[in-house]
Amino acid sequence: MGTDSHTTMENGIGVLGWGVGGIEAEAAMLGQPISMLIPRVVGFKLTGEIPSGATATDVVLTITEMLREHGVVGKFVEFYGEGVAAVPLANRATIGNMSPEFGSTAAIFPIDEVTMDYLRLTGRSEEQVALVEAYTKEQGMWHDPSEEIAFSEYLELDLSTVVPSIAGPKRPQDRIELTRSKPQFRDDLVNYVEGQEIVKDRSENGTSFPASDSPSHDATEEQDAAERPRDHDAQDVEGRASNPVKVNMEDGREFELDHGAVSIASITSCTNTSNPSVMMAAAVLARNAVAKGLKAKPWVKTSIAPGSKVVTDYYEKSGLVPDLQELGFYIVGYGCTTCIGNSGPLEPEISQTIQDNDLAVTSVLSGNRNFEGRINPDVKMNYLASPPLVIAYALAGTMDFDFENEALGQDSEGNDIYLKDIWPNPTEVQEIIDRSIDTEMFTTEYGTIFDGDERWQNLETPTGDVFEWDPNSTYVRKPPYFDGMSMETTPVEDIKGAACS
Repeated sequence: MGTDSHTTMENGIGVLGWGVGGIEAEAAMLGQPISMLIPRVVGFKLTGEIPSGATATDVVLTITEMLREHGVVGKFVEFYGEGVAAVPLANRATIGNMSPEFGSTAAIFPIDEVTMDYLRLTGRSEEQVALVEAYTKEQGMWHDPSEEIAFSEYLELDLSTVVPSIAGPKRPQDRIELTRSKPQFRDDLVNYVEGQEIVKDRSENGTSFPASDSPSHDATEEQDAAERPRDHDAQDVEGRASNPVKVNMEDGREFELDHGAVSIASITSCTNTSNPSVMMAAAVLARNAVAKGLKAKPWVKTSIAPGSKVVTDYYEKSGLVPDLQELGFYIVGYGCTTCIGNSGPLEPEISQTIQDNDLAVTSVLSGNRNFEGRINPDVKMNYLASPPLVIAYALAGTMDFDFENEALGQDSEGNDIYLKDIWPNPTEVQEIIDRSIDTEMFTTEYGTIFDGDERWQNLETPTGDVFEWDPNSTYVRKPPYFDGMSMETTPVEDIKGAACS
């Protein structure tokens, strides 16, 4: 039992567990049982293999859509079938981690050779690995893909049919195929800009979105601002509501904001950030983009918050950190950040422009929660996407974008650069992972996990068996129920002056 919804990540290695409320957890810590009804178990059969253009995130969003439609609240989900062996351990953990979004209590994978390989990678002894394998085989828990198991209900997915997807603008189960993302955004935008006119012709609007000043002149050059070349990656706004507003930043940046602007692009939440395949794919895409001269749009707040310090280790070992930082993707912390509303404020000029003009701007996250109002008070529409797509949207700068047919920018020779030109090669990504991740990373980072850093070790720690209440605490306050109470019982007296409510 865990106290966090992400506890179900452990389902990926065949450990049955889920998040419970604080009161239940405290009761369990004091020796009380947690009771539950025997749940219905949904057997989810997997066949085929994930295609090279799709990521674990795409699989997760597809499964989320299917399970939400099927209805799995209060149920267990168990994956089985020939396709299980084709799902890497990190992807299994990503899928299990989305259980709260499915609505299920847990979504567990069976134990097989993939599980054993993970135990070895993360520093478990050969004796421990042998024990797990022997025990699970003896108990009939070892995965046999040829066996048809009896479940309460059944679903099936051919992994080869999974395509690149995002989800939004406010529910994780609202999956959108990437090729349909632009028209779907325009359909959804209508719900956020009520009463605003649809642009029927670009000339009516006078401009297009977005147009940022390109830093194509030398700082020492004397040049009139009106003569400076504009960034011509502006998108056509015909067919949707548009309200482009010019923003002048204190540091001299100038650009236009309109509905659909990506104001936050964050690789965040443990849903994906403990998964090397998508995290390294994002880094390789960043490297490819930098090599082509592409930059994130100046109105996008970018960040990375991995679920583990091991991510930082393998990023540094791969040598890809400078490319991520070149696009503004710096590691800002570990654990829940943007997904839980801890994005921090947008830049004051951007925030004010959004509020003054009631712009429906967007965020793109690699997490699992995108509920309305959760991410940032200035952001109305929130989308879930894989880590590489988070970076792609930071380059595009808007949700009103067709990655298949619209260029992200131009290279030094003026050639259009499309997403397909910088999309990471899965074989290369795996080669970098193999070179960059080893057992020592896990044993080093987690071997001293309970020691804490210098600040943690220098905290004043109370002693004794009874909790020391701090009267100045704003978090844990002593309840007043027992104040003034003695150990001696007093006689029961009549209740006077009371009334029934």
